[in-house]
Formats: sequence, C-alpha cells, structure tokens
Amino acid sequence: MAREITIDREECLGCESCVEICPEIFGFDETEQKAYVKHFEGCSDNLIQEAIDSCPAGCISISE
Repeated sequence: MAREITIDREECLGCESCVEICPEIFGFDETEQKAYVKHFEGCSDNLIQEAIDSCPAGCISISE
C-alpha cells in the first residue's frame, strides 16, 4: 500500500519549513499562504520525518 502524506491546511501556519526541508514533496500556495502536498514521492523517509517534526502546527501526517 502506498503512503499518503497530508497537511491539515486549516491548521497550517504558512511557515514553509516543510517546503524548505523537502521541496520535492511540499509546495506553498502564495495566495492562501499555506503549504500543500505536491507529490508523495521524492524525498527520503528521514527528510519527510524531519519536515513532520519541524512543523510548529503539527499539521503534517503520514499514513501507510
């Protein structure tokens, strides 16, 4: 089963830390000032976890 990465955009603070850590997966919507998931592949599991851990709002999750 493929993993799914989600961002609760209601909770996103727009800090862009996830985008800086893993730009292959995360993008930033300038209009809404919120992060979003572009792709589910492209970063190592360690970088994905670093992005999750760095989120001050705790709004990024991953499921298998």
